[in-house]
Amino acid sequence: MRKSSLRRTPRRTGAALAAVTALALAATACSGTTKDDVDNESAANAPGGKADPDTALKKDLTVGFLPKQVNNPYFTTADKGGEKALRELGSRFKEVGPSSGTDTSGQVSYVNTLTQQQVDAMAVSAQDPGALCTALKQAMSNDIKVVTYDSDTRPECRNAFVSQASSEDLGRTQVRLLAEQIGYRGEIAILSAAQTATNQNAWIGFMKDELKDPKYQDVELVKVAYGDDDAQKSFQQTQGLLQEHPKLKGIISPTTVGIKAAAQYLSGSKYRGRVRLTGLGTPNDMRKYVKNGTVEAFELWDPAKLGELAARTAVALVSGQITGKKGETFTAGPMGEYTIGSGGVISLGRPTVFDAKNIDRFTF
Repeated sequence: MRKSSLRRTPRRTGAALAAVTALALAATACSGTTKDDVDNESAANAPGGKADPDTALKKDLTVGFLPKQVNNPYFTTADKGGEKALRELGSRFKEVGPSSGTDTSGQVSYVNTLTQQQVDAMAVSAQDPGALCTALKQAMSNDIKVVTYDSDTRPECRNAFVSQASSEDLGRTQVRLLAEQIGYRGEIAILSAAQTATNQNAWIGFMKDELKDPKYQDVELVKVAYGDDDAQKSFQQTQGLLQEHPKLKGIISPTTVGIKAAAQYLSGSKYRGRVRLTGLGTPNDMRKYVKNGTVEAFELWDPAKLGELAARTAVALVSGQITGKKGETFTAGPMGEYTIGSGGVISLGRPTVFDAKNIDRFTF
């Protein structure tokens, strides 16, 4: 992990920051889910004046990336996209984060660390929708811009959220993919990540809503299991689902760690080809399982592009091109122009479906 050399004038006293840090570490997790239609008035808590889309982008900035879990292949790819963009923009990249995919308190301490180091902005994938709020608000009060990516916090605790795609699109399309594969009939289960993960819960909410459509009247969701984005636990949860529900026809795993672990289990079992699996995965992880018939089709966005957009959004915020309010537009370099939607949400775009016909065209 590369460390940046910072030469900036301190913006607060050590005693004051220590007191706030202690308060943030004492904060407890809160329940809640962020969806795409968050009301704008509760969203862009953007200090400062009016956005100027024509102002020049600042250089020599430091942007800290805080993923849910370092050394997770998905976040490694996403954060490398952010690092590449920052290098092109003449600024510095810094990554910190917990090694566990469920370490919410660890994320709080890393937010406080980045605040103490006086970074210009931070991009955070939140483990929990509320647990980071106190720490993130303190960062914002110290003129640090906060972007969430992949998984959101509460809207008032950041300036903007860079979403992989519409939560509704992601939730509904995963159900549609699986339903087509099982002939719209049979028991299905969901293998999620952490029970508090904002993005997972938003997608699962739309999955359940999609299943209310009469065309799914013969499809029954029997269980939502949680693998905590841990490969071994996800593998075991897959095994447990099949033991508990011997008539299971399909599994949706909206997490790259979970779908890979589930595919690994199914591939070496009597269930290969009998129990369908779809969800969100990377082509590199899933290629062999598509080719050996374990998985027919799955979907994802390009995580490198997600990280890149998070970085470019952070720099645009620091530069004053945007403040995070609905309707503001900015140009994200070669990615093109983006418009901020309700709740300060910036959507990367529609997910891509991968199958045997196209998977070899992708290398992430």
